[in-house]
Amino acid sequence: MKVLILHAHPRSTGSVVQKAMLRAIAGLEGVSLVDLYALYPDLAIDVAAEQQRLLAHDLIVLQHPFYWYSSPAIIKEWQDLVLENGWAYGPGGTKLAGRFLMSAISTGGSEAAYHRQGKNRFEIGELLSPFNQTAYLCSMAYLAPFVIHSGRRLPAAELTSQAEAYRDLIVGLRDGRIDPLSRLAVGYTLPPAFHAAAH
Repeated sequence: MKVLILHAHPRSTGSVVQKAMLRAIAGLEGVSLVDLYALYPDLAIDVAAEQQRLLAHDLIVLQHPFYWYSSPAIIKEWQDLVLENGWAYGPGGTKLAGRFLMSAISTGGSEAAYHRQGKNRFEIGELLSPFNQTAYLCSMAYLAPFVIHSGRRLPAAELTSQAEAYRDLIVGLRDGRIDPLSRLAVGYTLPPAFHAAAH
């Protein structure tokens, strides 16, 4: 499986967790890494190039800090422009059918904060629902997110361990050692067109 990781961090020089995640996956064969802010500092996204990039990969990973219960702005801009009606969804929009989408995020808050009784009142899966629905609309399978919580407060050894777990997941999915369909997000139902188009 060919893996595309779309990374977005508007202040990457101050990043701790995202840098650790990037170090863990650097140089992996069969894994393409794109830094969206470095590539498009003015947010002028090359739609045709991005669509071709998607077509060359089976698993698309959106890797970013969890900003205001969502993603940095460039991810939304990328979605708005690249996932066009008639290409990614809608009549004739089957180009991404059969592929996989996964979120890989870091949060400032603890895992306990992302529960009904926690400070943030919702679970991570609920807050990522727009990405879940985007995958469904595009006839993709949405995988359970990879999350590193409390990143800046983690001891260095624990952060390294979690970054290595991220690397192991990416490698396992790439090599087929991990069946992506065994990692569907909780409650996710595959869209009707997924199996017909799955590579």
